[in-house]
Amino acid sequence: MINMREVVETNKMIEEENLDVRTITLGISLMDCIDSDLEKLKSNIYNKITLTAKNLVSTGKEIESEFGIPIVNKRISITPIALIGGAACKSSQDFASIAKVLDDAAKEVGVNFIGGYSALVSKGMTKADELLIRSIPLALSTTDRVCSSINLGSTKTGINMDAVKLLGEIILETAEYTKEFDSLGCAKLVVFCNAPDDNPFMAGAFHGVTEADAVINVGVSGPGVVKTALEKVRGENFEILCETIKKTAFKVTRVGQLVAQEASKRMGIPFGIVDLSLAPTPAIGDSVADILCEMGLEYAGAPGTTAALALLNDQVKKGGVMASSYVGGLSGAFIPVSEDQGMINAVTAGAITIEKLEAMTCVCSVGLDMIAIPGNTKATTISGIIADEMAIGMINQKTTAVRLIPVIGKDVGEIVEFGGLLGYAPVMPVNQFSCDAFIQRGGRIPAPIHSFKN
Repeated sequence: MINMREVVETNKMIEEENLDVRTITLGISLMDCIDSDLEKLKSNIYNKITLTAKNLVSTGKEIESEFGIPIVNKRISITPIALIGGAACKSSQDFASIAKVLDDAAKEVGVNFIGGYSALVSKGMTKADELLIRSIPLALSTTDRVCSSINLGSTKTGINMDAVKLLGEIILETAEYTKEFDSLGCAKLVVFCNAPDDNPFMAGAFHGVTEADAVINVGVSGPGVVKTALEKVRGENFEILCETIKKTAFKVTRVGQLVAQEASKRMGIPFGIVDLSLAPTPAIGDSVADILCEMGLEYAGAPGTTAALALLNDQVKKGGVMASSYVGGLSGAFIPVSEDQGMINAVTAGAITIEKLEAMTCVCSVGLDMIAIPGNTKATTISGIIADEMAIGMINQKTTAVRLIPVIGKDVGEIVEFGGLLGYAPVMPVNQFSCDAFIQRGGRIPAPIHSFKN
């Protein structure tokens, strides 16, 4: 039972501490849409999405109104399109035409983003996978709401270095295609190791092949709530610090559980998971970096940052799993640069570098996220950064990801404005030493020995 004190406490979190449900994401399987005729396939996809998601936005607004809980985004994730389009698509242009259909469907039902323009290539690429990957620059430059993700590696299969090399080139090409908008297309493209099937957050959301025909996943976020709670235990020992984070995460997750169950009941679609990820926004007081500072760091990036982030991530997960039987997705702490004012301040002050961010990804939820780099960065350098991050995920049996934005025409120190939840970012320097010969080897980095657990 929820008592009046808890109601008042939750209202305060919403009104003063930026607590929100970041997204209701409706996962939709498109497996029954497959057809060898491209036009028939596109018609099937459009009809399936618009029919299944027709009440998603209105249901979200009803729940917002009745419970007073802000639901920032309503989104859709779909089965990876490389799987769905393989029989019909003979060229990259064919795949890009499916992206246009996805964009039209997303606009028709009123969602913010649709994720799943994706391929899963951790061990090898089919012809369809490669065609989809090569279509990404065109697809993302001619659509508004489509997000793309590629899984390049896993603990079980190793890292597909051919795909890593190709994605370095594709990211640069996407940047070039969208250079008039500060290479914004790259903000809608993320590469993964160990990508989860049920992630509700963009740009990495897709509907896994093990999922039901349709499912409701909810992502909750409350960095401001955690920071406010920690202000009350300033100077206390680590035991009290950990308990405070854990209890706060429990309360935040309960809000997500409520919204997920209500959306599931009203839409007649099964509830999947709650993803409790401390996902920041550019708003003041909604920053993961500020939580780290509240723990006692001058800036994110100071000595002790990785330890502080590890503590935060672990306690968030411990609190979340007590609040819901179905916690999934990424669940932990995100450290995007452009979307977190505290991170932006740390970069501007010189407290944090890409190398330090990489170290932090060993213990955070996801990886190198929303980082603007110079537009003249070589494709092999981007591939090298991706390979490093994939290796961290593979060895540590965790999800890692890279969302780099090489901003064409911009150099180190210049500011790039993305707008909305994507925020703004200073362009960060990258290591200038070459990894060309390493990336050009091709093939696959084998899975680590601890992957063999059968």
